[in-house]
Amino acid sequence: MGALGASKQKESLPLQVEAEFGDLLISYLEQLGVEYVFGVPGGAIEPFYSALARSERRGGPRAVIARHETGAAFMADGYARNTGKLGVCCATTGPGATNLITGVASAYENNIPMLVITAQTALSTFGRGAFQESSCTGTNTVGLFEYCTRYNTLVSHAGQFEAKLVSAIMTAFQSPGGPVHLSVPLDIMRDRALSPKPNYDLLNLLHKPSLVDDVAVDQFYDELVNAKRPVFLIGDEASEAIGSILTLAVDLDARILVTPHGKGLVSPYHPLFRGVIGFAGHQSARDVLCDTDVDLVVAIGATLGEWASDGWDTESLLTTRMIHVESVEENFTRTPMAKLHVRGRLSSIFDRLVDRFEADQRSKIHEVGDRLQQIEEASGAEKILHFQMQDVDGFCSDATPIKPQRLMRELPRIFPPHTRYLADSGGSFTWATHYLHPYDRRIAGKRNGRGGLFRASLEFASMGWAIGSAVGTALAEKGCPVVCITGDGSMLMSGQEITVAIQEKLPVVFVILNDSCYGMVRHGQQLTGAEPIGFELPVIDFATFARSMGAESHIIESPEDLLALDVDAICHREGPTLLDVRIDPDEVPPMGMRAKALKQMV
Repeated sequence: MGALGASKQKESLPLQVEAEFGDLLISYLEQLGVEYVFGVPGGAIEPFYSALARSERRGGPRAVIARHETGAAFMADGYARNTGKLGVCCATTGPGATNLITGVASAYENNIPMLVITAQTALSTFGRGAFQESSCTGTNTVGLFEYCTRYNTLVSHAGQFEAKLVSAIMTAFQSPGGPVHLSVPLDIMRDRALSPKPNYDLLNLLHKPSLVDDVAVDQFYDELVNAKRPVFLIGDEASEAIGSILTLAVDLDARILVTPHGKGLVSPYHPLFRGVIGFAGHQSARDVLCDTDVDLVVAIGATLGEWASDGWDTESLLTTRMIHVESVEENFTRTPMAKLHVRGRLSSIFDRLVDRFEADQRSKIHEVGDRLQQIEEASGAEKILHFQMQDVDGFCSDATPIKPQRLMRELPRIFPPHTRYLADSGGSFTWATHYLHPYDRRIAGKRNGRGGLFRASLEFASMGWAIGSAVGTALAEKGCPVVCITGDGSMLMSGQEITVAIQEKLPVVFVILNDSCYGMVRHGQQLTGAEPIGFELPVIDFATFARSMGAESHIIESPEDLLALDVDAICHREGPTLLDVRIDPDEVPPMGMRAKALKQMV
């Protein structure tokens, strides 16, 4: 994740002599500029919600109420990804805490800084069979969170609360970042703090110097200037440095590839972009890596797990011609064969390289730089893609039912250029990764830019992530349209969270790929020769479902239906819109790599 985000410290607490620990916790969130706490109330966590009510009355952080605790964690994830701030979610004891776990595990696998607050029954009730007890003598929720958090503890005494809270938040922003968990008994949260004001300055404690391995950067620079045909492979953790990375790529005339997670960081119309490598990626990207003239592959902020590494490709990707540049040292364990590992803050490394290269090597900068202004000024119709898609006929098809390839083609054409897209796990992610190409105008980019127009959550790959994360994204990116691309299976799991977007008056557009099946399961079974089982779903009218909750909805069966939408009205509506898109169920997603990997696993 990037920086904490600019924020001004507000008045910490209302004028009161004493404060409960819930008020003190909220005052720390104010230090960090956190605006929302996502969760579901309950008896054991009532003192914290009382503190949130007091906070909201004075304009401080407020509660956003999810319909399921997993949805609350996904919302906090989306908020953190798009602000660089701490995502915060909470739940009551027992089932409230266990319901959070899938969303927290997803954040853990994607290094999302998140504070997770769960309740316990009062300390005096431990071991006595209290209602929803989940202490160490029952269903031990602290134990359950042990394997999906960076810091995890029970606050067993009032004197521990503040120090453990600060330690947890600092750990959330360490490298690698991730969720941290405090389990707080009812009586502790209700207890009076010794001081109504924080004793720690979190912004100061979280300020990190821009550490750089000078020796490695010097070696890196020499490799770059001597490379004849370099390639940049960009992952999602390159977000904070993407402007400088793109500038250096242009200066070097380096071909640009992205991992599935990094897709949203580079304009698909960049003249040097050759597509996505890995799951649902493009043959043109694989061709670049297989080119024997390529003498240097620079992997930047890329975790290089199964989906990002094309199934751990050791022939063309994970080779000795790689240089791996990272701020998260843990990622180096995936590339022991690399010729060089460069550690440090990515923005500092690439700012330094751009300055040095443009001072020393100006005469070597390729003419591609001269074309950038023309490309940036070109309209969408004039832009061209420089990589190969698998099914161009489907991408342009006028057929009914609408083909998912054509749907992905049209979404960036009908929605504004600054629209944020989220793709859920399953076929939604597969189709969007390969065929969705937002009109991102960034070519070289401004330095220290962060974020992108496309988000997905791989690694743990939780179905329904995009539905909750879209709510958090819309709260973080006020004024930007948010399009959530999800499937009918995910909607049946987590569709209740649409009512949060209704309640919060968020103009999120939920695009449902409705094919009455778990599409990735169905097509995966066909591709791998498995028995066809368990993929069928009932025929659902999601448009009626959405209207019953108070959301606007439309049924889309053809390209003409899609193009007839009043998108301007949808984007300016105070509330969500659901598009029930009846896609061609026989279209096979571009998931051949995944099918091949499943066949080879023994």
